[in-house]
Amino acid sequence: MSLIKSISGIRGTIGGRAGEGLSPLDIVKFTAAYAKFIRNNTTKDSNVIVVGRDARLSGQMVCDIVTGTLVGMGFDVVNIGLATTPTTELAVVAEGACGGIIITASHNPKQWNALKLLNENGEFLNDAQGKQVLAIADAEDFDFSEVDALGHVFNNDTYTRRHIEDVLKLDLVDVEAIKKANFTVAVDAVNSIGGVVIPQLLRRLGVNNVIELYCEPTGKFGHTPEPIPENLTDIADLMKSGKADVGFVVDPDVDRLAIIMENGEFFVEEYTLVSIADYVLGKTPGATVSNLSSSRALRDVTLAHGCQYTASAVGEVNVVTEMKRTGAVIGGEGNGGVIYPALHYGRDALVGVALFLTLLAKSGKTVSQLKSGYPQYSIAKNKVQLTPEINVDAILAEVKKEYSNEKITDIDGVKIDFEDSWVHLRKSNTEPIIRIYSEASTIERAEQLGNDIKAVIERLSK
Repeated sequence: MSLIKSISGIRGTIGGRAGEGLSPLDIVKFTAAYAKFIRNNTTKDSNVIVVGRDARLSGQMVCDIVTGTLVGMGFDVVNIGLATTPTTELAVVAEGACGGIIITASHNPKQWNALKLLNENGEFLNDAQGKQVLAIADAEDFDFSEVDALGHVFNNDTYTRRHIEDVLKLDLVDVEAIKKANFTVAVDAVNSIGGVVIPQLLRRLGVNNVIELYCEPTGKFGHTPEPIPENLTDIADLMKSGKADVGFVVDPDVDRLAIIMENGEFFVEEYTLVSIADYVLGKTPGATVSNLSSSRALRDVTLAHGCQYTASAVGEVNVVTEMKRTGAVIGGEGNGGVIYPALHYGRDALVGVALFLTLLAKSGKTVSQLKSGYPQYSIAKNKVQLTPEINVDAILAEVKKEYSNEKITDIDGVKIDFEDSWVHLRKSNTEPIIRIYSEASTIERAEQLGNDIKAVIERLSK
């Protein structure tokens, strides 16, 4: 059993003893702590908290407990039911709510679930705010409401439609161009809420030919849910058969977008943001932001447009903070997460689909032809499993010493920039591992960089 408390929320496996996984008792404790935090910190007059969930098997159970706890803490709950993460973020703002809870473990396997915590702007709590919630939970410093002050639950299933409408209204989304292109689009939604939302969006965008894979929202994931190549063989094989112009893959909560090219090869998650940023910058020049583990390709494309690029620490909240500081017009993360402030400050696969199809339609190119026009880098992703004996901070300090002659960035773990490549190692917010990302002009060189760092970590761990 696992229970991880971090900036990314409260994440754990279902089952087992309290405190060792995401048990009902843990759900109550962390939900109540969040409710007290919101009560103490909101600037809204509202007494409403929005709750949405993905389709995973434990979702209804967790939702019932979260909703009951919030009512017990005296809050009214707007339950939007099965909904994407970005839809829930938008609903917080639309309701004028003082916060929101998204029940999703994102790309984690079916035994996991999580509480992702939002502020009154529909954005994730920052590190300091998250620590306040954890402190309240650890102290169990919360009081439940008397019977006359209990909250109420209001169900609202309109927000998926409203989200789609908002995407269609974006100035840079060209429905007529997409419709004229007469695309056939394949969708893999891993049997979660994306299987409902993405086909609906595509048809509203004028795509009449939609091939659906794993689109029934049963929560029985048709494959390991993280949208990376080794998990996506079915849609890759479909694309190789020549049946579709492009394939879209989303994770269970639909904030990440992976693209499969017409030849069955992977566009690569990193290039979801790169390509969309290229399109956005061509129409509305401005700053861009991605995190330290994202490809240099975004920096290169941004500079080619004569604009400014900056890198943030890993984590959506950190990217958003830097985007606001720089006034960025587009940003996100290399895992396929596109943040487009013209709609909202959250990773949003619906926005990604609409902007990418507009770009594809207007370009007159195939997806592989688009890809060939961008700076070509390859990223290798490795990890080292953590054990209680491994002192991560000490290892990172030693790595900095070993590579002190190179450019070092240490705002989040350690990133080492070489002239033509880089490697970034950091402790994961969501799993008990050290993540090692490395990028170079070839995958072989990127893998070698990652293996070199793994060897250093293994040596220092002895």
